[in-house]
Amino acid sequence: MKVVAFTGSLRKGSFNAALLRAAQNFVPSGMEIEILDIGVLPLFNQDLEASLPQTVVDFKAKVKAADAILIVTPEFNYSMPGVLKNALDWGSRPYGDNSFDDKPAAIMGGSMGMTGTARAQYHLRQTFVFLNVHALNRPEVMVPMVHEKIDKDGNLTDKMTSDKIKELLEALVVWTNRLK
Repeated sequence: MKVVAFTGSLRKGSFNAALLRAAQNFVPSGMEIEILDIGVLPLFNQDLEASLPQTVVDFKAKVKAADAILIVTPEFNYSMPGVLKNALDWGSRPYGDNSFDDKPAAIMGGSMGMTGTARAQYHLRQTFVFLNVHALNRPEVMVPMVHEKIDKDGNLTDKMTSDKIKELLEALVVWTNRLK
């Protein structure tokens, strides 16, 4: 099972990027996760749809070829980051060429606060409705106080968070197979 994954954080020491890297250590048998860098995508501009930039063409092709999607999002201003929305916009355009169409997806994220990206994840789920992405409902992986669970080298140190990520990936396998 081929899963493409990306995070809505571009920060070098991103806690959410660390969660995504940790997920690669917990993949169930038969799953492969390829991490995509959405920071290479230009800002969405509908004028470019007639001749898509190569980075967009490559991104869309990888999403289309994947069996499922994993998105790891921080929460900025009670919502998803602009860079994540930008990637979703490019992946779904031009109209009629939605790379995300009918894809199963899992979401997780962490924040330094107590809500652990709950609001960002709910906004992402709202966007998924239009994109026709089939979001896995459970388990929800919203990591509060994430800065206390990632060491200075970017390694996940919290067993409960590790267990929830494993559970999420196992559920994504079941969900993806169910939707085939």
